[in-house]
Amino acid sequence: MAHVRLFRHYIHLPFVILGLIDFVVISLAFSLAAFFRFFGEVDFFAESFLFVLPSILVFALANLIVMIALGVHEASVEEGMSGMMLRTIMAMILAIPVHGFAYFIADDWLWYLGSFGVLTSATVLSIFSLGIVRVLFFAMVGSDVFKRRVLVLGAGRRAKQMLEDLTTPFNRKGFKLDGFVPMPDEQVQVAEEHLLNVPVTLHDYVLRHPVREIVVAVDDRRGGLPMEDLLECKMEGVQIIDGASFYERESRKVALEMITRGWLVFSDGFTVSSVYGAGKRGLDILAACTLLLATFPIMLLTALAIKIEDGLKAPVLYSQERVGLNNRVFRVYKFRSMTTDAEKHGAVWAKKNDSRVTRVGEFIRKVRIDELPQIFNVLNGTMAFVGPRPERPVFVEQLSESIPFYSERHRVKPGVTGWAQLCFAYADNEEDTREKLRYDLYYIKNQSLLLDLLVIIQTVEVVLFKKGSR
Repeated sequence: MAHVRLFRHYIHLPFVILGLIDFVVISLAFSLAAFFRFFGEVDFFAESFLFVLPSILVFALANLIVMIALGVHEASVEEGMSGMMLRTIMAMILAIPVHGFAYFIADDWLWYLGSFGVLTSATVLSIFSLGIVRVLFFAMVGSDVFKRRVLVLGAGRRAKQMLEDLTTPFNRKGFKLDGFVPMPDEQVQVAEEHLLNVPVTLHDYVLRHPVREIVVAVDDRRGGLPMEDLLECKMEGVQIIDGASFYERESRKVALEMITRGWLVFSDGFTVSSVYGAGKRGLDILAACTLLLATFPIMLLTALAIKIEDGLKAPVLYSQERVGLNNRVFRVYKFRSMTTDAEKHGAVWAKKNDSRVTRVGEFIRKVRIDELPQIFNVLNGTMAFVGPRPERPVFVEQLSESIPFYSERHRVKPGVTGWAQLCFAYADNEEDTREKLRYDLYYIKNQSLLLDLLVIIQTVEVVLFKKGSR
């Protein structure tokens, strides 16, 4: 398996393993730093290990959480090892105040974490050790150790889309594609170099080649599938998976062009328990209150900057009607980032280098400060902290007519941040909105407290690296 599924969310297995390895390496680095600073003898250290263990675990866990928040592991895909290590250095520096806070609230348990000499030595040692271990790890991963060999049944429109979307250099694919097997009387749209000539049965091919998964991506199943052949493959331990489900797992979004209402009805997901509802509301309130306390001075400075630029009579906030849960309209609040007459000619999409944006507005948009008043929307229950971004009624009406399943995003509360915001840049046209809907549907289908926590933590990366801001 190249993916594990935790609470219905797919996580690429090499990243899980790399995270666990990082935890062990950082723990060993702190242990060595404490050993040379306070002990010097193995027996003495072994006798005192239980007293050192809490500091080891907190140091490793805090660093790992900050690395996740900065997208350290995923950075290896687009930024390479150098980008990954730069983010690691930044994460470990940012984690130092976290260690200090942990020591402040539990100094009796975390005595060794309060030593500045141990902290600095452990941090430097961790960075060098992680660099060496990661080079070795990716050398092994690059040899396809974690990748499954996959065969696709079908070579039509669906198969072509899957090939285009899942074999790009930027896709974190966990599979190695053998090829596509056309169905009889199927209009072939996949390029010939990707087609497989299977002169015998699929079962015979599987016996001769180490294929671990067969993806059924046939455009029209009414012509029939080789069910007996597929059953034989399944009995050999080969996983048989629907094309839309495979696409969802590998890309962590839903393929709009490959799904039907029947697929939505019979696929897993879209189930929310009362326990999850209560837990999510509790998480919303906790996250909103924490963010309010942390950013209150920034909000005051922002209000002052807007007044200085536009005058004392200029409004600091503006509100707009947005569509929320079950298509109910509510008012969302933001710091005003545009001129007061920005929409005198009606609602239009926000765009890059928008002339309506003020100088203060340009800055607060880049660092997402303009969204902070939505904390009060979370507290009053009209929004959640994590969910699809709310859209204006006029745009919702247009998009619901042109994009299939667009109205399904209103099955949950809209959010301050969301899965789509982490995975895709700012949407300023219909095609971008269609792409974002793929991620929104994935979130709605697989929502859980784990996924909410993951989105909240990784939103830090969006803010720090201005990912998707406009």
